[in-house]
Amino acid sequence: MTKRILVYRPLDEGQLARLERDFHVDYLPEVSRAEDPAFLDALTQAHGLVGASLPITPKLLDRAPHLEAIASISVGYDNYPVDELTRRCILLCNTPDVLTETTADTGFLLIMATARRAVELAGMVQRGEWRESIGRESFGTDVHGKTLGMVGFGRIGAAIARRGALGFGMSILYSNSSPKPALEDELGAQRRDFNDLLAEADIVCVTVPLTPDTQHLFGAREFALMKSSAIFINVARGKVVDETALIEALRKGIPHAAGLDVFEREPLPTDSPLPHMTNVVALPHIGSATQETRTAMADLAVANILAALNGERPPSPVNAST
Repeated sequence: MTKRILVYRPLDEGQLARLERDFHVDYLPEVSRAEDPAFLDALTQAHGLVGASLPITPKLLDRAPHLEAIASISVGYDNYPVDELTRRCILLCNTPDVLTETTADTGFLLIMATARRAVELAGMVQRGEWRESIGRESFGTDVHGKTLGMVGFGRIGAAIARRGALGFGMSILYSNSSPKPALEDELGAQRRDFNDLLAEADIVCVTVPLTPDTQHLFGAREFALMKSSAIFINVARGKVVDETALIEALRKGIPHAAGLDVFEREPLPTDSPLPHMTNVVALPHIGSATQETRTAMADLAVANILAALNGERPPSPVNAST
């Protein structure tokens, strides 16, 4: 019997052709919710899944008796019940490394845009309101020479810090579960207690994964520890932040501003005040959204699922013990 792969994110023709050489492919690139009848029907026959964004729950797994492997087109895997997958001997793969530099670009874009109020002032020009030189009330703040505090210092965090230290002469602080001596040597980074980092940093940038320990890592207490001039950047996961607490903190002016690529609910609800606040730069989760990187991520996901269903070790397994 030919194994079946359910693909629920867009792939290019070459990527699809690689899958179709040896497997039957159910291609549903427009699926946006797990309750979609076509998705549920294909799931019952699937040996492999290739996609992203949809939460795969144990209840969904009950409808997939043939499932052997999932290739997520993402580096994060908080949408998947890893322990349950392992218990069922279902291999989960992700796409690390290929999106590191692109996501770091997005992180530093948010740092620059938020510090220099670029979106707010571009809107002023777009609306035809730029009639004279801007006054002090519209000034931004420098990025070069400031102290960048990284909460999370993995691949993406290190890449953002590298841009700051080597490109902008920034001092780097980091809060991480383990020391990073190589990065301390390379970037002059200094490890700090989480609370001390919040108090010292001019810019606090979050790149931690979402886990039970990091959910709502940032709440009212944490924002109150920051400088009144601080800028808060989140390119991690939206649920790392208590969004209600962030909104209230921004209204009070501590932190001074925020640059956000991720939110507790995505897409961002239309009644959220965040995109309407002048001290917020809000992006639609574009961390890895470039042609080159999304293609590379999908290429790796295809390689993962092909290897897994052919009984080989995939390039980037998450729960390799299965």
